[in-house]
Amino acid sequence: MRVGRAHRVGLIIDGDAYFKAFTYAALRAERSIVIVGWDFHSRTRLHHGIAGVPELLGDFLNYLVRRRQRLEVRILTWDYPVLFAKGRELSPIYGLGWKPRRRVRLVYDDHYPIGACQHQKVVVIDGALAFCGGLDLTLSRWDTPEHGCHEPRRVNDGDRAPYAPFHDTVVAMDGEAARVLDDLVRERWQRATGSRLKRFIPPADLWPDHLPVAITNVDVAVARTRAPMGDEPPVREVLELYLDMLAAAKRVIYIENQYFTAETLTEMLARRLAEPDGPEIIAVLRLSTEGWLEAPTMGTLRTVQLRKLRDADRYGRFHAYYPHIPDLPNDQCCDLHSKLLIVDDEYLRIGSANFSNRSMGLDTECDVAIEARGEPRVARVICEFRHSLLAEHLATTRERVDEAVRETGSTSAAIERLATDGRSLRRYDRLDEPPNALVAVAGVVADPEKPVSLDALIEQFSPEMTMRRAWPLWFAPTVLIVLLGILTALWHVTPLSGWTDAARVLAWAEGFARVPGAPVVILLAYTPAAVVLFPRPLITLLAVAAFGPWHGFVYAYLGILIAAMGTYALGLRLDRQAVRRIARGGLNRLSQVMRRRGVIAMTALRLVPVAPFAVVNIVAGAIRISPMHFLLGSALGILPGTLVATVFGDQLITGLRNPASIDPWVVAAVIVLGILLGIATWSMRRWLLAASPDTHGTQPRPID
Repeated sequence: MRVGRAHRVGLIIDGDAYFKAFTYAALRAERSIVIVGWDFHSRTRLHHGIAGVPELLGDFLNYLVRRRQRLEVRILTWDYPVLFAKGRELSPIYGLGWKPRRRVRLVYDDHYPIGACQHQKVVVIDGALAFCGGLDLTLSRWDTPEHGCHEPRRVNDGDRAPYAPFHDTVVAMDGEAARVLDDLVRERWQRATGSRLKRFIPPADLWPDHLPVAITNVDVAVARTRAPMGDEPPVREVLELYLDMLAAAKRVIYIENQYFTAETLTEMLARRLAEPDGPEIIAVLRLSTEGWLEAPTMGTLRTVQLRKLRDADRYGRFHAYYPHIPDLPNDQCCDLHSKLLIVDDEYLRIGSANFSNRSMGLDTECDVAIEARGEPRVARVICEFRHSLLAEHLATTRERVDEAVRETGSTSAAIERLATDGRSLRRYDRLDEPPNALVAVAGVVADPEKPVSLDALIEQFSPEMTMRRAWPLWFAPTVLIVLLGILTALWHVTPLSGWTDAARVLAWAEGFARVPGAPVVILLAYTPAAVVLFPRPLITLLAVAAFGPWHGFVYAYLGILIAAMGTYALGLRLDRQAVRRIARGGLNRLSQVMRRRGVIAMTALRLVPVAPFAVVNIVAGAIRISPMHFLLGSALGILPGTLVATVFGDQLITGLRNPASIDPWVVAAVIVLGILLGIATWSMRRWLLAASPDTHGTQPRPID
């Protein structure tokens, strides 16, 4: 993306050091804190014992804006699908759990293709100090470099059982390098919300006293991944930087990564292994993958890539390890979460991008890199950092790693010399051949390199399949007749008829009509029904049975309008991001049609099932559609459907009382009106789709 000069750079290992650095830096913030992440959780414990400072992240951010009157906190996190909801926090927009103060705003970013995620992990303070790496401000991330199996503090707030040891890396930087990341998070915020963040001149030095400076006055490069969206081309800076760094290696490539599935990168490593004088490759990976989706997919793909490199390793230079911590429970291993690459003593990169296909072209990623460029002071820092990481994994000191590398002449030989039966690095020995079918599914479902369309999935899994009508025209009527036959049989041979006979049902409805306030109950019943998606025609049927067709129609018609205006008023009051999450992907289409077409759009949206009734009303209120336009369009749009439901209900009730009294002309009229209404709905739907082209993948229009 860009290269910026940093006055200071800090190289942070593990959550204890990162959370502490973030806490002390945030305490110095005057105007702005921007947090961009894959996840965010207000119950994250940041520290253990800083006097007078709240320990939990949500309380801490509220504390900061209370003590700094001009401070604004902005949090941008992945708008995750329900598949990934386990362990995540219920959104504060629902009014439950953590309650952000007025100048703390949490936004869920949905500006990415289907199947992708927002995976960048960046924090920028006052536009002048930035953190970038693999750590989110969320649960199960805090740990110390000791990774003790009995660490009593490695427990999430409210839990009793400790989570697994967690290892990760982060870079801190200031100066121009921090401003590059500030530009990046501003661009992300504008894409997600449509609004621009203010720029501030930092009032003071923000570097926390507790954060050691690893190096001064060095260039820092920022590389991104972003999938193609709309007219925007893909951004693959992360991939290009990976390939360039691997190609430049002379002595040693050191990889620490949560995953190891990227085919393009594996092919590059295989080519380097085929060279007689190529570099040795050290890969430190997590032992096991977790989760019902991740374990059979990412674990399978990792095995495939490791087997490829083992087969390509003609000269014995590829070595894959995992951190071993003795005495852990059987269901735990060291959760190595880093996204790090060090090449010789020349290049160091840390960020959010996994060594996976999706991080190369699908997910939104951000890495930062430092290059020595022949400067011994920078090369020394890079070498020391690599040896510090190895010392942590081998439970020894950096000085001993330095000595072992110097005496053996290679990093892999030093690891073998320092390895013990206790906490150490152990080799991946078992690489069983995975089934081909599982490999194919894993590559498409869990780790694609680019957005995958439905047509592509069909072609992948069933190449001979062509798109056709799912069922012949006669299928639906036949199923309906069969179901009616089954219901009729049940009616006659089971006690159902005794409980639901016509006389009993009608008597109940007539008794309800004599209850004081019954009309008010009908009028108000439509509002909660709209919210919980209860079928409105059933309430209309009750109204007709209780009060007759004319009064029933009036009560139903007015009740639906009251429900519409009530949920419209809710849209006026809801936070814009809450509306975005309620409307989900249909927000842009709804808002565009409503803004451009007014009364006509509201009438059409009542006839066409583009979105649930309540969602249409809430969005209309949120984007400030004129109340008169909303009411008039709603009144016109619900009239045909309410009339059909009333007439149909009246004839149904008449038939229950006396089948001979059914008016066949009225029934025919209802059928004709229903057909005409269906044709009108189909026509309106085509008009709506033409009026609001699919906006997925383009800049979302803000709700204001």
